[in-house]
Amino acid sequence: MLTMTALLVREYDEAIAFFTQALRFRLLQDEQREADKRWVVVTPQDGGAGLLLARAVTAEQQARVGDQTGGRVGWFLESSDFWSDYRHMQAHGVRFTEQPRSEPYGSVVVFLDLYGNRWDLLSRA
Repeated sequence: MLTMTALLVREYDEAIAFFTQALRFRLLQDEQREADKRWVVVTPQDGGAGLLLARAVTAEQQARVGDQTGGRVGWFLESSDFWSDYRHMQAHGVRFTEQPRSEPYGSVVVFLDLYGNRWDLLSRA
């Protein structure tokens, strides 16, 4: 069972704000580990694997913030109310790369997180 994946971020607090406000994730943990390192985990409201918000420290890590998957969609956020979530995200400044579309598997739209990583918002048919 996959329980968590890491996402490189520039700063903890801006990432927490984006995920908890724009995407309505829950903040599960925010613990100081070292002087400049925190353990920050968010999850979707309806459950699913945790997302560890890992602050990029090295030049190599910083270069990958916003492009962890080489421009491909790397994360899939399933919605039980697609249009409500879509409108909420729009109202909170989330950038979409396309208009929502219907596919045989359901409704989907690609959006960018705070740093430019590509995500799918989807609702299964």
